[in-house]
Amino acid sequence: MKNLLKIQAELKCPKGSFNSFGKYKYRSAEQILESVKPLLQKHEAVLLLTDEIIEVGNKLFLKAKAELKSDGDIVFTTGYAELGEHKGMSSEQCTGTASSYARKYALNGLFLIDETESDPDSKDNSTNNKKTIDNKRFQEAVKAIANGSYTREQLEKSFELTQGQIDILNAL
Repeated sequence: MKNLLKIQAELKCPKGSFNSFGKYKYRSAEQILESVKPLLQKHEAVLLLTDEIIEVGNKLFLKAKAELKSDGDIVFTTGYAELGEHKGMSSEQCTGTASSYARKYALNGLFLIDETESDPDSKDNSTNNKKTIDNKRFQEAVKAIANGSYTREQLEKSFELTQGQIDILNAL
């Protein structure tokens, strides 16, 4: 899907929030949506977010689906968050928190947003343009290469790959 690739390449969403307790920066689902909306309009794509509550074993999870529709194609990813109680929060607030968290990770997967320390929003990479890629994001890139929305060349240009990752790519 050409438009997904363009949106992934153009999307800039800095970590605009700060957790004062944990002393770290982060981005929220709302910040991702704010950043991606102009690109969706530019590339005539539609993003749909849906939530579903599922049971795994004896635990409840909120499953969020981020679905991109463009050029007659549909691509989606999912994110999960366990539903539970949080001190001082109503059940509705707990569900909303789980939805926001799960949606954030579904959006991260769809738009290849990295939440690790190798994220360019997390540190200064000015001395080295290539960064490592974590396994979750690498697997997402492999899927994107397999479905034609991303190329091996783009991956190798952007990231320093391990020998194991190169072996996986060679097996494709």
